[in-house]
Amino acid sequence: MGLDELISKCKVYDIKAQSELYKLFSSKLFSICLKYSRNYAEAEDNLQDAFVTIFKKINQFKHKGSFEGWLKRITVNTALQRYRSKGVFDIVNDQNIKEQIVEVNEDEDISIDFLLKIIQELPDRYRLVFNLYVLDGYSHNDISDMLKITNGTSKSNLARARQILKTKVLEYKSNLISQSL
Repeated sequence: MGLDELISKCKVYDIKAQSELYKLFSSKLFSICLKYSRNYAEAEDNLQDAFVTIFKKINQFKHKGSFEGWLKRITVNTALQRYRSKGVFDIVNDQNIKEQIVEVNEDEDISIDFLLKIIQELPDRYRLVFNLYVLDGYSHNDISDMLKITNGTSKSNLARARQILKTKVLEYKSNLISQSL
């Protein structure tokens, strides 16, 4: 069954089609949920909530643009909604905020699992802004609209996230060096 037919059947609440759509996209959408969640269990909850929303709103998809992009937007917004309702974002003055760049070279002994772990350990407000800006390429204007925060708050939270990650990476590298001695 083609994607267009699958979408059409989902629009009339065909359970088999919904199951097939879930199987087709759940792993990609789960990886998005992991980026925006504190842990695996929360990511599973976000994925479940995202699919509930997808199936409720699938009639709104008009076959213009990418269906996968539409699914990803719903998934990100579903995960973000959990945090918007908790009020996890600090309001800050946006003056004098300097962005720091933290780079990890490919030849360094830092695994993707370690990086994902330390990103997931960031406080919610920092993790969400970091993921939206660095991993998904949203601008501070987009992030401020999505999270209902100011540009300054977005920039500040990104700077704090980068500082925390930099500290953790440096500690990790220091531990590697001391273990090799």
